[in-house]
Amino acid sequence: MENYLHIENLTKSFGEKPLFEDITFDINKYEKVALIAKNGTGKSTLINIISGKDIADSGKIVINKKISVGFLPQEPIFDGSKTVIEQVFTSSDKIISAVKEYEKAMDSEDSKRIEEAVGKMDLLEAWDYESNIKQILNKLKIFDLNQPVSELSGGQKKRLSLANTLINNPDFLILDEPTNHLDYEMIEYLEEYLTKSHITLFIVTHDRYFLDKVCNKIIEIDNGTIFTYTGNYAHFLEKREERITQTYAEIEKAKNLYKKEAVWMNRMPQARATKAKHRIDNFYKVKEQAEQKIDDSKININIESKRLGKKVIDIFNISKSYSDKVLIKDFSYKFDKLEKIGIIGNNGSGKSTLLNIITEQIKPDSGYLEIGATVQIGYYRQEGLDLDDNRIVIEVIKDIAEVINLGKNYSLSAAQFLEYFLFPRTMHYNEVANLSGGEKRRLYLMTILMKSPNFLILDEPTNDLDIMTLNILEEYLNNFGGTILIVSHDRYFTDKVADTLFVLEENGYISHFPGNYTNYIEHIKEKEKLKTKEKNKTKVVQEKSKQNYSNRLSYKEKLEFETLEKNIEKLNIEKTELEEKLNQSGLSNEEYSENSKKYSGILEEIDEKEFRWLELSEKTT
Repeated sequence: MENYLHIENLTKSFGEKPLFEDITFDINKYEKVALIAKNGTGKSTLINIISGKDIADSGKIVINKKISVGFLPQEPIFDGSKTVIEQVFTSSDKIISAVKEYEKAMDSEDSKRIEEAVGKMDLLEAWDYESNIKQILNKLKIFDLNQPVSELSGGQKKRLSLANTLINNPDFLILDEPTNHLDYEMIEYLEEYLTKSHITLFIVTHDRYFLDKVCNKIIEIDNGTIFTYTGNYAHFLEKREERITQTYAEIEKAKNLYKKEAVWMNRMPQARATKAKHRIDNFYKVKEQAEQKIDDSKININIESKRLGKKVIDIFNISKSYSDKVLIKDFSYKFDKLEKIGIIGNNGSGKSTLLNIITEQIKPDSGYLEIGATVQIGYYRQEGLDLDDNRIVIEVIKDIAEVINLGKNYSLSAAQFLEYFLFPRTMHYNEVANLSGGEKRRLYLMTILMKSPNFLILDEPTNDLDIMTLNILEEYLNNFGGTILIVSHDRYFTDKVADTLFVLEENGYISHFPGNYTNYIEHIKEKEKLKTKEKNKTKVVQEKSKQNYSNRLSYKEKLEFETLEKNIEKLNIEKTELEEKLNQSGLSNEEYSENSKKYSGILEEIDEKEFRWLELSEKTT
């Protein structure tokens, strides 16, 4: 199979901190590969090195020169002076340039320019391509092509960057956290697009449903070493567990052998000198293996939450609008203890606005809240990462508390608490600026949880957290002794944590769904099936009604039908009279011949009119 990317003995350190050392792997044509590793182990750094935005300390990277490569960074940077259309169509490709000119021509309403643009589109046969571009833009909800990029939000810029990458249709696509800032509908579209396409993919993502559906190969960096698994995320979990179990067994075996060999090595030097040199060399290899450590440390979060009284938070008929857009309309709810609620809705539907109203960061236009006296809110905000980059890590924790109470007469010092969250002592005196994005998020999460809230509000907590941390956070939230309200585009996370949902509709109404995200999707699909069934049923009834209507007599036909009945009756009388005449004696040959002709004519006319009468009579039944 054709090779697209070859990595050989790649090494990279961040200051004195080694990220990875001598890693080697390949990506071949049509493979869809995911990179999984803990935060701070160099996932984004590796992506940036491959894309040419960073340089390795040593090693080799070879990208197939025959292929085109597309790169989606985690945080895209745009020229704010450009419009959306100028940013989307940045490629020099003839077809893309033609589509760009066509879009501009249509907006200009210049008939000559439009005619020239259409001619160029015809010449390049670019209409299918234009249709595909429109589909991508629409699915990612990019509608205003003339909007200045400087006016876009962070989420809109991420979608614009993704659209720009997909539109160029590269052979090899490198994506760094592509699902961040995408709503459920967009994520499912991207899943389907990447699954069906023949594109080769290298991706970093924490979205486990996305991994499971899209990827057919997973590369893991663990303790600076590369491990490769052929299969999706579910297969990776199974094989990773087998690998760790096997490694433990090998270490235990090496320890036993090491004890025996150590006895031999500790004998007199003279005795050792007479032995084979390879045994001495082998001893040090066994020693290295026996002393090997597996970093399987986990964040076992058991921070005790403050007692929550009977009254939590009651919401009474709140509404909120911005300009003409209604985000929340007449919403009421009474929260209970131990409720775990997920909030879902499209981007811009008001999810963060609802959280900000509940936390009294903003006021509703109408309605009010009543917050129980014992409620202690912990609010993890999507845009709340305001850690001082110049502070050292341990100071961030000590500023809140020197000692952290975990409940049941158990407490930790600030240093122990950092270790508890996988910050080794070697990192405690590092500046916050030197942390990875995921490590900063983890530190920020610590500052929220260590205050022992009993009403926990999490706005996109999964962004930038590694899968290992997410698994532990989910476990903590499932055992949390208070109320939880979460907004997350991570469907797996929402499924694991939330057992009920607030669904934000387009008209500002918020409905309450008693189930998790998967339950909700199944409900929607079932609802769509019923709607389709009812639609088809209605269509059948309408067709039948239409058919029945077409079978009914028109006014003209009704008059014809009534006239036929009278005429047939009259003709039958004439027929009877002629039969009587023909049966009379004494008729001359001339009279008989004339009456016979009349009789034949009447029979033909009766047959003709009766046939027409039968046709019309069928429409009356």
